[in-house]
Amino acid sequence: MKMNEAMFDDIIDTAQDCIFWKDKDRRFVGVNKAFLEFYGFESTEVLIGKTDEDMGWHNDPEPFKQDELRVLAGESTYKVQGKCMVNGEERDIIATKRPIYRGDEIVGLVGSFSDVTEVMRRKKDKEKAQIMYSIEDLRKYPYFDRLLDEVSMDEVLDSLTGIISRAYIFDFAKSLISSRTPFTFIILDLDNFKNINDKYGHHAGDLVLMDVSKQLAQYTKGFGVVGRFGGDELLIINLRDLKYRDKEKFFETMYDNKRILRKNLHADGQSLFVTGTAGCATYPDDAGDYESLFMEIDKTLYAGKNRGRNCFTIFTEEEHADLDVREIARTSSYLCMHGLVQIFEGHDSFADQLKAAKVLIEQELKISELYFVNENCMLTSFDDPTLIEDVSDIGELMTEDIFADSTLHRVKQKSPLLYRVLNELDVQAPLIVKVGTGEKTLGYLICAESRNQRLWQEDEFAIVFFLARECAFRLS
Repeated sequence: MKMNEAMFDDIIDTAQDCIFWKDKDRRFVGVNKAFLEFYGFESTEVLIGKTDEDMGWHNDPEPFKQDELRVLAGESTYKVQGKCMVNGEERDIIATKRPIYRGDEIVGLVGSFSDVTEVMRRKKDKEKAQIMYSIEDLRKYPYFDRLLDEVSMDEVLDSLTGIISRAYIFDFAKSLISSRTPFTFIILDLDNFKNINDKYGHHAGDLVLMDVSKQLAQYTKGFGVVGRFGGDELLIINLRDLKYRDKEKFFETMYDNKRILRKNLHADGQSLFVTGTAGCATYPDDAGDYESLFMEIDKTLYAGKNRGRNCFTIFTEEEHADLDVREIARTSSYLCMHGLVQIFEGHDSFADQLKAAKVLIEQELKISELYFVNENCMLTSFDDPTLIEDVSDIGELMTEDIFADSTLHRVKQKSPLLYRVLNELDVQAPLIVKVGTGEKTLGYLICAESRNQRLWQEDEFAIVFFLARECAFRLS
């Protein structure tokens, strides 16, 4: 079958690579269909007779120009990497170009390129991949020694964090139980991780996960391994610390050294405060089989979350054996709000209402104290009637209905009077809610937490906001 011009055009237009040809002045003469689709053009009219510089495709057009000048001088180029702009996005391409001859004279050039952006990104991601364990690190454990004869390290390690992947951290724990090797099983849940993803993006969340995983792997090196349970939850197998006091020291160092948790991590130009809630139980002291052991660490994790997060809980038979995880996990916001309504309806005076509400709020939110700031900006205590402190600059801080922070840093900046009082009262993490209706402010409620760097939760906001509205209704 003889090739004709129409058939040649069809072949060019069905090619997956972007193909183009130019005259000796580097001006476009023609392109194929893949080229038009790559740049989003409907026809060749927008580029015929123009150069790359005219089209504005390159942040730095000079390398492309020199490349084409060499081709027009008789040199062919093969798979040259470069970048071009497509609809405002920089793409990676690989291009090949050859001169076009008419007799002995070069009258132009023909070229082709393919988009390798995703390939390059995967390559860069792999080059930057975090790997926290070597084959030698893992082979000292009999389970991994056998496993690595059958599977690759790429499969064993989590692709993002470089720690042990979910399936193998579980199997490692089960293998230790099968061989009757004592160990402490720890689960760590990063606090407010969803908020980091929602507010700063998943890349920032990934950086947090990678950093915490790296620090934990380094912290446990020599006596344990770290694995990824899923999402923002990590698992630690600690073969060293089996007694209560040893576990306590392990957690105290983990939380207080400012390298793993309770630290500010700079990611994507943001300063992210990173904390976590942890729980643990030990085989065989706390449980004799895997299912029971995992149930115990689940209980301690939820117990920590119920205490306000940013803390650790060590399983003990007396405190946690009869704990109902379903009861802890289910939200108690409705029951608390219902209890507040009953309190306000069951007491006549506002003072009695607040005293009763204080007891309920302290139990529900696990706070150390609840203060009231009246309309004259005087802070008072329900337990100590002699406490009356001027916090008249509280309005500078309360530009919205609710203010919450894990430190007093912003309070010190905005309201030095309030800062002095809270500091003297040993308040480290305040939750402040305006009592009022519309533009009118009738006072403020201050939930005081003496434990440093507590992370307040949205359901806690809702409860205290509801209490503030009840107070506003009684006062107005």
